[in-house]
Amino acid sequence: MSWLQVMRGDAPLIVSLPHTGTEIPPEIEAKLVSPWLARKDADWWVDRLYDFATDLGATVVRTAISRSVIDVNRDPSGASLYPGQATTELCPTTTFDGEPLYSDGIAPDDAEISRRHAAFFDPYHAALTAEIARLRQGHDRVVLYEAHSIRSLVPRLFDGPLPQFNLGTNSGGSCDGALTTAVEAACDASGLSRVTNGRFKGGWTTRRYGQPAQGVHAIQMELACRGYMDDPTTPPTPETWPAPYRPDQAAPMRAMLGEILSACIAFARPPA
Repeated sequence: MSWLQVMRGDAPLIVSLPHTGTEIPPEIEAKLVSPWLARKDADWWVDRLYDFATDLGATVVRTAISRSVIDVNRDPSGASLYPGQATTELCPTTTFDGEPLYSDGIAPDDAEISRRHAAFFDPYHAALTAEIARLRQGHDRVVLYEAHSIRSLVPRLFDGPLPQFNLGTNSGGSCDGALTTAVEAACDASGLSRVTNGRFKGGWTTRRYGQPAQGVHAIQMELACRGYMDDPTTPPTPETWPAPYRPDQAAPMRAMLGEILSACIAFARPPA
């Protein structure tokens, strides 16, 4: 499964990259209104932003499949993670901005959703489960860090510009409070804006795997794209989006993300 990438490390930290993929199987792409629309909501360049994680000893799990094929961070039952608020489905039929991805009558039906679930969703979560089990053999605690990003302005999803660091812990249920405090301190030291359990409280992965009593502590970090690339202030177009990754612009955020991941490892590996 070349679309599923697992880079193993021995530190008690797993970095999950569920939305950086842009691959769409040809038989699915042929049914889409626009391949650009289907890739628009990717977590652009987040895999590059965190490419230092393996140097810290972290394990990285990534799918190269586009979230528009199937979103591995959605509840497979179809239940909304944010009842009453706009969101996208397990197999999205619209973009974040509400644009349809399929023409009338050809959106994925139950059989197609089940096929994509078996082909892509199940293997991704089998990999996460296996890596958690592997690391728990050598560590009393393991941190699962869900790495995400989104445009700063998406009026359909939230009002006004998003803070630059958006930490989600399922309202405190997916990890020990000491981990939350450590990550918050690293964010706040940057001088950049931060909120905890605001619009993004953690997706299905954070909520599913975060079992502090069992030694698994899960957090989600949703970054505003303006920290590392030019973030449009008007609706994006194929000519303006995605903007290129800007290393100089990203450098301060990368430095703080290094501090954040180091704080996660320090939490999971306390002094003897």
